[in-house]
Amino acid sequence: MDNNCFSRKITVFHGRTAPEQGILAGYGVIIEAYSLHAPIPNKLSLISSKKRQYSKSGWQVFTSKHKPEESLYKQLVFALKYEGLNLLVFKKLFEVLKEDEVAELVQIEPLGQYSRRIWFLYEWLMRKELKVPNLDKGNFIPLVNEKLQYAVKGKRSSRHRIINNLPGTREFCPLIYKTPKLETHISANLSDQKNVYLNTVHKDVLQRASAFLLLKDSKASFTIEGEKPGTNRTTRWGKAIGQAGDKPLSKDELLRLQQIVIEDTRFINMGFRNEGGFVGEHDRTTGDPLPEHISAKWQDAELLIDGMISMDEILAKSDYDAVLAATMIAFGFVFIHPFEDGNGRIHRYLIHHILAEKKFAQQGMIFPVSASILDKIDDYRKILESYSHLLLDFIKWEATPKHNVEVLNETADYYRYFDATGQAEFLYDCVEDTIKNIIPKEVDYLNKYDEMKRYLDDNFEMPDKTVALLIRFLEHNNGQLSKRRREKEFSALTEKEVRGIENKYREIFLEE
Repeated sequence: MDNNCFSRKITVFHGRTAPEQGILAGYGVIIEAYSLHAPIPNKLSLISSKKRQYSKSGWQVFTSKHKPEESLYKQLVFALKYEGLNLLVFKKLFEVLKEDEVAELVQIEPLGQYSRRIWFLYEWLMRKELKVPNLDKGNFIPLVNEKLQYAVKGKRSSRHRIINNLPGTREFCPLIYKTPKLETHISANLSDQKNVYLNTVHKDVLQRASAFLLLKDSKASFTIEGEKPGTNRTTRWGKAIGQAGDKPLSKDELLRLQQIVIEDTRFINMGFRNEGGFVGEHDRTTGDPLPEHISAKWQDAELLIDGMISMDEILAKSDYDAVLAATMIAFGFVFIHPFEDGNGRIHRYLIHHILAEKKFAQQGMIFPVSASILDKIDDYRKILESYSHLLLDFIKWEATPKHNVEVLNETADYYRYFDATGQAEFLYDCVEDTIKNIIPKEVDYLNKYDEMKRYLDDNFEMPDKTVALLIRFLEHNNGQLSKRRREKEFSALTEKEVRGIENKYREIFLEE
């Protein structure tokens, strides 16, 4: 360990410029001092010599009175108090410390709340009991500080006098920090807003909108993957999305979904991978992989998925926010990338599943969140890369003769314990966009379509198929019927009638 790290002044840390010169504290300095194989947290802490406390560009700046003593214990206390719980850093730290060192650490303040948290975390993460006697007094304290991060109600551990309010298990437990953006989204109660709005929509219009949005979401999910499937395949996947939340999440259910997604299985090894996996390109000359994301080791994939399913069971029984739950499960799945193909579409299906399971999506209206993701495709890629690119520095791999990747080190913890805050903010933005724009836009279109259809029915008694054709031609030509269409499909209409139809279309669809 480098003892000087606890007091060294910095202006730049791992390529990140501090808002002012100061002393690094908390998880950042612990990672540095112990050379831990863990990504630098999204938010770092800095002790300033000035008397002002503020946050700026991924930094929390504290005054000198907050400066922890130059010891591992006090740095851990500072981290837990001000930076929340970082399970990955704790796991990597415990792997380099000796068992008796940890026992000594937690006995510094044996009844202190931070000592008890560290003690519990060691035994929970490492599956080992320290030679420390059970506590028989003291209040029960929550493991996760709910002022900083989202948690569940939790279960009591009498040995440590701790309430384990982690939302997941040892095998899978991403966490989400409370941010002003997320708190604003949650307090807005978007689910209730949606239901109030949908109650104002005529049942027939709602059913038609739901059917169209289901297909729209299915198409968008394929488009995100760069595919243009046929109508049958799109409809089949749309039907699967429509059933989201009906069946409990399980490995068999995920395998069933992959079978629906992948139409031609001749060139794909179906089911859980039995070799490495990555997302990226191949070198045009050598064929070597150029990964942008490296999937979990195939040997770890099913264990991680088991953990993800266990987390879903915990969240389903809790009052944990639906969108946050969907974030951790869906993004956790796509980061693990357990299949050779189909991961992206199943990842987005899982968003539907959790929202339905948590009763966020009700009244038969499937949430076309993939359509919003498609509209925000650049932000979507960035939020995926914000995780994937961080990990590349910690994964040792080599190319295989088949131009795949073989991971050489232990990597499961990177997929278990990640910070899903950025992904949660992105997904909540998409949910808000879906509620406030995508669904109302489709309902508005159908109401206008029905008004136009009534006009055509009253004046021309056109069959529904002809009405649909006419409205589509007008849509594609900015409210005008082209000369070709007038002479071909609608030659029975007079010029005066055509002008009347065009004027009515513009009045309904184009004029605000």
